[in-house]
Amino acid sequence: MVPNDPIYRLYAELKDYEPKIWRRFEISNAVSMARLGYVLMVLFEMKGYHLFGFDVPVKENFIRCVGDEIDNPYNRQALKTFNKHPEKAQLRVEFIMEDDDFEPQGWTEHAAQIKLKNVLDHEGERMIFEYDYGDGWQAEITVERIYKEKELPAKELPRVLDGEGFGILEDCGGPLALSDIAVLLKTKKGKEYEEFLEWYGSAPDLAAFHIDEMNNRLKKLPRAFRDSYELGKELSDSTVDFLERRY
Repeated sequence: MVPNDPIYRLYAELKDYEPKIWRRFEISNAVSMARLGYVLMVLFEMKGYHLFGFDVPVKENFIRCVGDEIDNPYNRQALKTFNKHPEKAQLRVEFIMEDDDFEPQGWTEHAAQIKLKNVLDHEGERMIFEYDYGDGWQAEITVERIYKEKELPAKELPRVLDGEGFGILEDCGGPLALSDIAVLLKTKKGKEYEEFLEWYGSAPDLAAFHIDEMNNRLKKLPRAFRDSYELGKELSDSTVDFLERRY
């Protein structure tokens, strides 16, 4: 990261699950959207076994951020462009595998080839992060603050500032299934509870959030995910042990 790159303070909240699971974190605006995806995977306990993408409501973000300046000639022209080219109103940022037959529809960008600053550039803008399209995990991302800090070493980013809740359980079936599992973990008895333990191997604390551990994981796992997604490398045994918290 160049020292003068603006820093984004982002708020991310898992959708369709109560109690809320959320993170507040900071990251350089110069990272690729793919790297942002890897960071979000770490933050929400995703193991990197599935594809991911972002839905960006470009027109909604524009209207939200211009506010009372909608009568500015430039802003009026921008709205005309959105109305004339509706495909520009919504941006899809996808991680596309090289051997994938996926044919983008509308306005789609490759997550590894576009930067965060080219997708969101105003405080208050939002987008949706999606992971594992089968289970349907989603997190809403909001830009809370954009600022510069010359004294902050690049190695300190990304960093978590706050959060609540453990995160997802990989391949459990999505938010509704996670809610059912949370009930099982409270009862701690019955056939379904025993079957869950046999499948998952342990009884996780879904309320747990350890900021120091999370920041430590952010220093190692995004690079491993990059090597896996972008270079096709298998995760090493030591990385898998770290990912699974066998330390």
